[in-house]
Order: sequence, then structure tokens, then C-alpha cells
Amino acid sequence: MKLIMAVCLLGMTTFSNVTLANSINIQVKNVKINKGAISCSLYNQAKGFPKEEAAVAQQRVDANVDSVSCIFNHLIPGIYAVSVMHDLNDNHKMDKNFIGAPKEDWGVSNNVRPTLRAPTFEEASFELKEAINIEIKLE
Repeated sequence: MKLIMAVCLLGMTTFSNVTLANSINIQVKNVKINKGAISCSLYNQAKGFPKEEAAVAQQRVDANVDSVSCIFNHLIPGIYAVSVMHDLNDNHKMDKNFIGAPKEDWGVSNNVRPTLRAPTFEEASFELKEAINIEIKLE
């Protein structure tokens, strides 16, 4: 019986050390037109980044040249990355030209913009320890 109580107390102590009060507030900058939607995607691993279908959470908000923000709440501490795109025609996908380059504005956390390739999770990732605000510039 004492062993069961000890295990339960250990489990409660371990779980209580994981706080879910962390949030990421993303301010999206350089929205050029009040048309379509801004799609914010949150990732916690490199696999699939920055494809929307690999995201652990997503938000879509109306495009607004004055102010756009996405907030992801109740996150556990860890390593995350964010990608943002301006879905001008609201078709829920990144439109690309004939060589595969994006036709719609996009950005990622840390505002990484490699030449001729998509950014990696490692380049865009950051550590979440407490609530933070980040800015992502669309280009």
C-alpha cells in the first residue's frame, strides 16, 4: 500500500512540474492587402516542417494590413517553430510557380529566409520556457 501511495505521489509531483500556461503570441508584419487569410502553423519537430499538414496546431485569421496576430496557448515548455503564410485566394495551400517557388508571401520564426530552399526547423526553432511574443515578417 505504501508503494502505491509513493508511486501516486511521485506521479502527481512529476505532472505538477509541467506547466501549460505558456503561450506564443505571433505578430505578423508586412501584410500587404486586406484579402484572403493569414495561416499560422506551429511545429514541435523537424519532420514535415514547414508544411501545414505537419503542424501540431494551426490558426487562420483574416488578413489585415493594420494588425494580424495568432496566439497558441497552453503549451508545454519545449522547442518550437512557426510558419506563416498569406493565403491570398483562401484555398488553404501555398500556391507555387512552375519551378516550385512560393507565389504567396510567407515567413517563419527567427525570420529566416534562405536562398533557393525552404528554411529548416533548426533555423526557425526557438525554446519556449514562458509566454513569449515573436514577430514574423511576411515577404
